[in-house]
Amino acid sequence: MKKALKIVGILLLALVVVAGGYVAYVFIDYHRLPDTDEALEPFGGPIAVNAPLTLVSWNLGFGAYSDDYSFFMDGGKESWAFSKDAVLENIGHATDVLAGLAPDLMLLQEVDIDSTRTYHVDEAALLKARFAACQACFAQNYDSPFLFYPFTRPHGASRSGLLTLSKSGVSRFARIGLPVEKGFNKLLDLDRCYSKAWIPEANGGTLVLYDLHLSAYTSDGTIAQEQLELLCADMLKEAEAGHHVIAGGDFNKDLLGDSAAVFGEEHREYSWNQPIPEGTIPEGLTLVAPLDETNPVPSNRLADAPYVKGRTFVNTLDGFIVSDNVKVISCGVVDDGFKCSDHNPVTMQFELTEE
Repeated sequence: MKKALKIVGILLLALVVVAGGYVAYVFIDYHRLPDTDEALEPFGGPIAVNAPLTLVSWNLGFGAYSDDYSFFMDGGKESWAFSKDAVLENIGHATDVLAGLAPDLMLLQEVDIDSTRTYHVDEAALLKARFAACQACFAQNYDSPFLFYPFTRPHGASRSGLLTLSKSGVSRFARIGLPVEKGFNKLLDLDRCYSKAWIPEANGGTLVLYDLHLSAYTSDGTIAQEQLELLCADMLKEAEAGHHVIAGGDFNKDLLGDSAAVFGEEHREYSWNQPIPEGTIPEGLTLVAPLDETNPVPSNRLADAPYVKGRTFVNTLDGFIVSDNVKVISCGVVDDGFKCSDHNPVTMQFELTEE
C-alpha cells in the first residue's frame, strides 16, 4: 500500500512539475512585438483625388473558417483548420472574391504566416503572389508561444498579422502596438497592433490608411475600447495635419449599435459584441458602418457551430472610420455566405476630396 501511494505521489509531483514548467515557459516566452516605421520605395503611381475609389476590408479567419467550421474559443470544436488543403482552398476562394471585386485598396486581417493551426502555410505569400501588381505591406500582429490547449489537439504557436494591398504606391509603412489585457488573458488575446500606410496622392497630398483588428477575447471589452480611443487619437492627429485618413478592419464592436435587432436575432451578451459608446469617435472623424437597410447582410457569424443561415448568430463587426475630407459614396457587406471565413468582406466606395 505504501509503495502504491509513493508511486502515485511521484506521478502527481511529476505532473505538477511539468504543468508548472509549461506555465513558466508560456509566461517567459510571451513577448510583445516591437513597433516599426519604415520608408518605402513606392511600387506604383500616386492615388487619384476627386475620383471614385474602392476599398475592401476582410478578416480572413486565418484560412480555417469554412462555413462548416467551428472554433474552440467561440464554444466550438476545432483548434486547427481541417487540413492544409482546406487552408489553401479557403485562401484561394478569398483571393477569387477579392479579384472579382477589383478594389484599389485591400485591408486584410488574420493572415497567418507560420502557425500550427494552419499547417505553417504562408498565407501572406499566397495573397502577395495573386496580387503581384499591388504594393504589399505586412504588419505582424502576434507571435505567440505554443498553447497546449485543447489537450486533444493543442492550438500551438501562432504567427499572424495584417496585410495591406494597394494598387497605388506606398511611401511609408508602420506597425503601432496597442494596449492588451494583463495576466492570463493576454495569452488568449495575444498581441495587438494596427498598421499605417502613407500613400502619395496625385495632387501632392497623402492618404493615411489604417488596417486594424481590435481585441475580442477580453474580460469585459474595456481593452478594445482603449484600443479604439488610441486609434482615433492617431487618426485625428493625421487629419488635422491635412491628410486624408481612412481606417478599416475588424473592430470587434457592434458597429450597427444593435445588430440583433437589424438581423432579427435574440440579443446576446459578448465582450466583442458591444456598441461603440457615444462620444468615442471624435469630431473630424466619422464611423462608416456597412448596412443596406432594404437587404441587411451581416459581416460576422458566431463560430460556436457550423454556419446555418437563419439560425447562426450574426452581427456586424467590420467597417471603416474616415476623416471629413473623405466623401463616402457607398458602403456594404458582400454576401459570401461565410464560405471561407467567419467574416464576409466589406466594401466602401469613396473619393478623396480637395475641399
